[in-house]
Amino acid sequence: MSVCVIGAGLSGLAAAHALSRRGVDFVCLEKAPDVGGIWRQPGAGERGPGYLSLHLNTVKRLTGYTDFPMPDSYPVYPGHRDVAAYLRAFAEWAGVLDRVEPDTEVLSVARESDGTWAVVSRDANGARTTRHFTHVIVASGHNSEPALPRTLPPGADSFSGRILHSLDYHDGSDFAGQRVVVVGLGASAVDIAADLSRYAARTVLSVRRGLHIMPKQLLGMPLDEMAEVEWFTRMPFAEQRAFVEKALHTARGRLSDYGLPEPDHPVFASAVTLSDEILSRIRHGGVTPRPAPESIDGGLVRFTDGSTEEADAIVYCTGFLMTFPFLPEGCPVGPQGSVELYRRVVAPDHPGLYFVGMVRPLGSVTRLVEAQSRWVARIIEGEAALPSAEVMRKEVTAYLTDIAERYGNAEGSSIQVDVAPYLRELSDV
Repeated sequence: MSVCVIGAGLSGLAAAHALSRRGVDFVCLEKAPDVGGIWRQPGAGERGPGYLSLHLNTVKRLTGYTDFPMPDSYPVYPGHRDVAAYLRAFAEWAGVLDRVEPDTEVLSVARESDGTWAVVSRDANGARTTRHFTHVIVASGHNSEPALPRTLPPGADSFSGRILHSLDYHDGSDFAGQRVVVVGLGASAVDIAADLSRYAARTVLSVRRGLHIMPKQLLGMPLDEMAEVEWFTRMPFAEQRAFVEKALHTARGRLSDYGLPEPDHPVFASAVTLSDEILSRIRHGGVTPRPAPESIDGGLVRFTDGSTEEADAIVYCTGFLMTFPFLPEGCPVGPQGSVELYRRVVAPDHPGLYFVGMVRPLGSVTRLVEAQSRWVARIIEGEAALPSAEVMRKEVTAYLTDIAERYGNAEGSSIQVDVAPYLRELSDV
């Protein structure tokens, strides 16, 4: 029995730890020079979704691994340097560093006629290697392929400045004295706009659709901790939603009071944006909200309300595509654009192929990837059995139907999970 783990970030290290504890033979392939994923990239100066101002949006108590808590000396919301150091310390403590092959990019993963998986990789010198495994765990994340709008505003070709995606954003000081338009309202957009506002001559936040912006804490309690306290989890979902909406209105008022569009959906009907800074930066004049860009003429950006801004740079914070070019076509993203995985982990039509970390909770993902990793390890060891492919496909269909009713049919919606129910779900299999 042999296992290949792809990726040595937070999820990959959780999988490696779970396998190592059971004495399962595995190798972890990581295309970067070291472990840590997006958290080490800003310090290493590598291209990636991490940027120098990146901090956790979830508390350290719930983001650290269960058996290896983050140090007491860390702040409640550590920055990327602390998280990167912690992940490497965890890999050393767990004794998995010697199983990690850095500078090794996976090029293809294909199932052979004998039931094994052929994994083709390339090392730093360009040499290719083909190895066969009985199981493959994909833990490489899904933040590597930038999702730019299908069509940029008319006149974008004439823009005299620089157009980039958040993937290529590193530090606000790179834009000192410039006029910058940030497009989007997700976590990266508000982080980057707040960061830029301390360096740029002018920072504009261009927003097409309203999202619920939530502080990291409500009622003096971190949101991810509140989400698991008994008095909150006992509430029916409708009561939870009403409670949070009332608390948000008390904490920050209406988003339209800040010049932002009001969300066209109730809270928890789409991904929320966590930020303690962006509304304050708007109120202090550091960030100016605008609607979506309509057209570009040289250095002039025109917005849908007719307003204009001179710009030296435009940063699109429009998310990432869920692409896995090394995997079989249609896996894990099906023809309808949704992630099709049994219990958000198992590929029903690809025996021996598993995914760790393909979930998006409101709160820390660490406990979820640990639970996923333990389950996968049990499957590999033969302690847990999977149902038939047909039964797994039915579960996937039912799950996606339920998710679509709550979040819609956007690609990212298919990986939304609620922390407590999902952990119970994994404990039952």
